[in-house]
Amino acid sequence: MKEMAKARIISKRSVNSVMNEKKFLCQLNHPFLVNMHYAFEDRDNLYLVIDLMSGGDLRYHIGKHRRFTEEQTKFFIACMLLCLEYLHKNAILHRDIKPENLVFDEEGYLRITDLGIARLWNPENSKDTSGTPGYMAPEVMCRQNHGVAVDYFAMGVIAYECMFGKRPYHGKDRKEIRDHILSKQVKIREAEIPRNWSNEAADFINRLIQRKPGNRLGKEGPQVLKDHEWFRGFNWDALYNKQIPAPFIPPRAEDNFDAKYTNSEWKDANSEAMQQHQAKLKRPSIQKLFDGYYHDESVHQT
Repeated sequence: MKEMAKARIISKRSVNSVMNEKKFLCQLNHPFLVNMHYAFEDRDNLYLVIDLMSGGDLRYHIGKHRRFTEEQTKFFIACMLLCLEYLHKNAILHRDIKPENLVFDEEGYLRITDLGIARLWNPENSKDTSGTPGYMAPEVMCRQNHGVAVDYFAMGVIAYECMFGKRPYHGKDRKEIRDHILSKQVKIREAEIPRNWSNEAADFINRLIQRKPGNRLGKEGPQVLKDHEWFRGFNWDALYNKQIPAPFIPPRAEDNFDAKYTNSEWKDANSEAMQQHQAKLKRPSIQKLFDGYYHDESVHQT
């Protein structure tokens, strides 16, 4: 169960984000998405009952292992691709694909979570510039209209990170990352391919991390990604039905989550600013911001 303090949501100006996520999750259900079952609230908190994902997020495991094998990385990307295909068929752009938003179940299947800044695709969306620097597509960073290719760019960055233990475009802040992206097109050269990785994997990643969306693999949709040489002979139906054993299984004896992230919700709970926002919760007008948050899966099933 995900518990969110209303005072903290108000202080971060995230009301639209949490309501947006709940709205999308009401409409969606997929084996490689972290699905919602119930949503409810009390005066102080919002609650989301979602699929239990005990394997931790990919960020934690990248920090622990630094790199992954080609087989493991291909499996991660395939799991992501099935979910992105589903979201994009529903005209939804996730827009914040990153390791923190990719979580493992206990069997090692990777799922996408956090639809807070997801949007229904709109051809005129240049003002929607939210995202995470380092994974944000150049067209979003440069305030241009964008489509499904933004999620595939982020997917390519993650595959690169699994291969090398670092991102292709980096910097200390958004401006440095933007300058790096605009100054040079990163390309994995044949001599740089790690041992036990294939040329096909490098080509797949190179074609995803293209700065120009018109040159990026996947701009036409997910089928071209599935048809790439790297996935030759891959059994997509077996993966969808979770009949392919995962090549990386998070250790069940460990917590698999970084405490500094799981405890971050509470670090500012006693600050003066937070106490002021807490006092605002007495106002009916503030509570009205969260109207319609309730959801019961059993009632909405068709």
